[in-house]
Amino acid sequence: MSTDRQRAHESIEPAKRQPRWYHPLTQYNYRLFLAMQLAGSVGVWMQRLAQDWLVLQLTGSPAAVGVAVALQFLPMLVVGPLSGLVVDLFPKRRIMMVCQSVIILLALGLAAWVASGTITVWAVYASCIALGITSAIDGPARQVFVNEVVGDTYLRAAIGLNNALAQLGAMAGPALSGVLIAQAGPAAAFAANSAVGLLVLGLVAAVRTGELHPSAPAERGRGQLLAGFRYVRDRPRLLLLIVLAGLLGAFGMNGPVVLAAFADRVWHNGVEGFGLFNTVSAVGALGGALLAARLKNMGRKGIVAAAGLFGLSQLVAALMPNLVLFTAMLVVVGLMTLLFLTSAGTAVQLEADPSIRGRVMALYLPLLLGGHACGGLLAGWLTEQFGVRAGLVATGALGMLSAAVIGALLWWHGRRSVSHM
Repeated sequence: MSTDRQRAHESIEPAKRQPRWYHPLTQYNYRLFLAMQLAGSVGVWMQRLAQDWLVLQLTGSPAAVGVAVALQFLPMLVVGPLSGLVVDLFPKRRIMMVCQSVIILLALGLAAWVASGTITVWAVYASCIALGITSAIDGPARQVFVNEVVGDTYLRAAIGLNNALAQLGAMAGPALSGVLIAQAGPAAAFAANSAVGLLVLGLVAAVRTGELHPSAPAERGRGQLLAGFRYVRDRPRLLLLIVLAGLLGAFGMNGPVVLAAFADRVWHNGVEGFGLFNTVSAVGALGGALLAARLKNMGRKGIVAAAGLFGLSQLVAALMPNLVLFTAMLVVVGLMTLLFLTSAGTAVQLEADPSIRGRVMALYLPLLLGGHACGGLLAGWLTEQFGVRAGLVATGALGMLSAAVIGALLWWHGRRSVSHM
């Protein structure tokens, strides 16, 4: 086996002697970073959920919610490659502070506009696009900044915890937003997100820059923009993991559309039910985050298995005959979501060389969240055409099929690598 192949293989296989999962927490900057990561993820997902529900209120159409979801994530497919180069060229901390300031302004603007009673669906759509562009730059910066915070010694454990907290925030944010909307309306959710944004900005500013481990910036030049594409293209198994994340994003990350439709059309419990569904999903996500952090890395087989179980849990949830069983299954869906996303994100990040990691993550995250955007459109269309349950059954089945196909291709590439040793 060549040195490059051996390094790539070992980088995502379970390591025998790695620092325990909690060891990075001994560092001040990393504790600060985790608090920032959790709060920032909660805030941005609060914003997304509030925008989705506001669109549903203004239009009464799940398909319109699908458009809102798409507008939040499709910009990442366009901006993503360029944002990765920006992250590799410029200080990550500065990038994060600028992006967080933009997010605060967007939240404050929507809070004031909704409170005035003059908000239009087109204004919400414009905010979705702005948030998507900002997140396309902020996301890779956060993912790569963890390397500068902890250095090489605790990197594997730190990335695992970082991804777990980010994905946990992605589940907890909608739950908190749903509760705020139910109690005080969308304007309160946007105002709360602006307060969270100020907290995140303060946490970033409090990082001790003298204790960071900055990496050398990428070389400047025309070819650097395409370097991430070439890097991933030349590593088929890394490429397949990224593709699997994109497929699961398309077929599984459709909670805002699906849960809103179940609350509105199946169980008829409105925004209270919507908040409940997001809350119990977040409970499951907490379990998945804790499990993923302790496992640290499951290897490719474990990642594919988690993807298949993720799709299966959605399919089973769609078939639940009553509200209690449906709500219980959402706990399982949340757990499997976090287990897959955390393990896949950790594997992709660790396999990439530090000098190009920003550009690799700028391919992974836009594909995952761009898949989310396409999934929102698909879920909205399926719900309109065939009903809420049928839509979730279809996307769950497609998720299972994706895991089976990618698993088979990974097995084939593994056999091929062994035969060329």
